Amino acid sequence: MKKLFGTDGIRGRANLYPITPEMALALGKAIAQVFNAQGHGEKKAIVGKDTRLSGYMLEAALNSGLLSKGMDCIGVGPMPTPALAHLTKSFNASCGIMITASHNPAQDNGIKIFDHEGFKLPDEVERKIESLVLNPSNQSTAALPDPIGKAYRIDDARGRYIEFAKASVRNHSLKGIKIVLDCANGAAYSLAPLIFKELGAEVITSAVNPNGLNINDNCGATHPEAIRELLLQHQADIGVSLDGDADRVIFLDARGGVVNGDRILAMCALDLHRQKRLEKNTLVLTTMSNMGLHKSMHEAGIGTVVTEVGDKHVIESMRQNGYNFGGEQSGHIVFMDYVTTGDGIITALHVIRQMLQRGKSLAELADCMQEYPQSLQSISVKEKIPLHELPLLEQELKLCRESLGKSGRVLLRYSGTEQKVRLLLEAESNALVEHWNSRLLDCIQRELCS
Repeated sequence: MKKLFGTDGIRGRANLYPITPEMALALGKAIAQVFNAQGHGEKKAIVGKDTRLSGYMLEAALNSGLLSKGMDCIGVGPMPTPALAHLTKSFNASCGIMITASHNPAQDNGIKIFDHEGFKLPDEVERKIESLVLNPSNQSTAALPDPIGKAYRIDDARGRYIEFAKASVRNHSLKGIKIVLDCANGAAYSLAPLIFKELGAEVITSAVNPNGLNINDNCGATHPEAIRELLLQHQADIGVSLDGDADRVIFLDARGGVVNGDRILAMCALDLHRQKRLEKNTLVLTTMSNMGLHKSMHEAGIGTVVTEVGDKHVIESMRQNGYNFGGEQSGHIVFMDYVTTGDGIITALHVIRQMLQRGKSLAELADCMQEYPQSLQSISVKEKIPLHELPLLEQELKLCRESLGKSGRVLLRYSGTEQKVRLLLEAESNALVEHWNSRLLDCIQRELCS
């Protein structure tokens, strides 16, 4: 059976399979059937979206499917993904559905689904939904006229999340901090500036004028350098770059240096450790995190646990083992004491709180780990051919691993959200990284791109 779900929901080019109105309708029916059968929460779905033009088309079709199976739809409009997850639990809904392609360009869209507690779905529930969508004969009959769901919007959704976010730092004053905030022309464009301003920060905004086509367009967490000039011009203390649905964040320090997810994880794990609030003294990471992060944690007496790529897998490990902090190099940071998924806004609040409480700049806090030389490349491919079916590439990877030994590593995997292959290289020297990066890129181009 063809797989719909990737590492973070369903994603693709809008108006092409599987991101079509027809599929959204089928998904709505399947989601309602699965969650109605579970019986958790009230029979209603919280539905949000980012600022993509295609979101309106998909929302209408998705709602039709949900309503036809007797599930109410509560629309909250443009809303960050972590806010949608919080609202799902807050409103005691059966599920939450976010229409977004996260950091992808405006031409793409996708759907993320959350359970009644605000967590992303386990694989077995995704498979149930896939089975119903791809085999319509498995679906139950349509609802009778009486049980058809109702669709309505709520007015206080944004306010609920704003107060929740502020409470996560106990309404700690941010007075005296100057922030350049890049909202990626995405879901947080109106909400995020309010949160920081209401806590007393001086906020200079960027990419807060969405037009449906400019989300993530040379801005946001995948382009943190976009606000460097603005940050230096205003002599700001920190640059905060969210992605299109605000579930990830990357920072710039006052000098314009990029602070990625690994450094955010390091400084926050150390802070929690100092406060004796890091459960089991363990940080949960993915395979993409730099070897230097592991080393710095172990030197501080903090253990590390490694999962597959995707904050979903990080969170599953945290829930199963009683950990409360983890994340990804890409900027998905999960403070499990407060949230059920990656949350860029809450991460930024906790980092700024730490800067103020400890009287240190972001650059000083981030200088808590030594990174190994690393290269991360994303290469567009024509087709995702199983890597084990490419003997020339397999041979090059084998030679690379032998060359790097225990002092480096190479990872090659297909993206779970885009038509790309990702190549990660780490070694003790830049020369080794550059040498093998060049060789492997040449091989990838021949095998997968021509």
